[in-house]
Amino acid sequence: MARPTYELEYEQMLLSRHGLVHHKGGRPENGTLERSAYILLSRIRVQGPMSIGELSDAFGLDASTLNRQTAAAMRAGLVERIPDPEGGMARKFRITDKGARVLDEERDHIVGSLDRVMTDWVDEDIAAFTTYLRRFNMDIERLGGRPWPRP
Repeated sequence: MARPTYELEYEQMLLSRHGLVHHKGGRPENGTLERSAYILLSRIRVQGPMSIGELSDAFGLDASTLNRQTAAAMRAGLVERIPDPEGGMARKFRITDKGARVLDEERDHIVGSLDRVMTDWVDEDIAAFTTYLRRFNMDIERLGGRPWPRP
């Protein structure tokens, strides 16, 4: 008999292919964000302004990758560079009003998609699913040493 984690792997693979969550080739001017921009903006919104070094530590990505992502977000007007509010040497990235608006619109789109998928689910089942998914994510974060702040 196969271990339950084999079934979980398969279901996770299927979930990632559905494209329910993010649009392919999203563009902020069209009100959609690419996955990397959505995650970047979400992290900065929850944590506050962050430097390239802080983003690198948070995401486990090299600085050159984050420089490309933040440069694209700046060109789109989603983030801006500011002096460190705490007086540090590094400049930090802060979400702009446009970035917050586009992030909210994308999140609303995702929630609407989830509402359509889970239309026949009772609130208690959605809450239980969320609890297990949060636990799963937090265990991944614990193993990777990169906890994600939650609002």
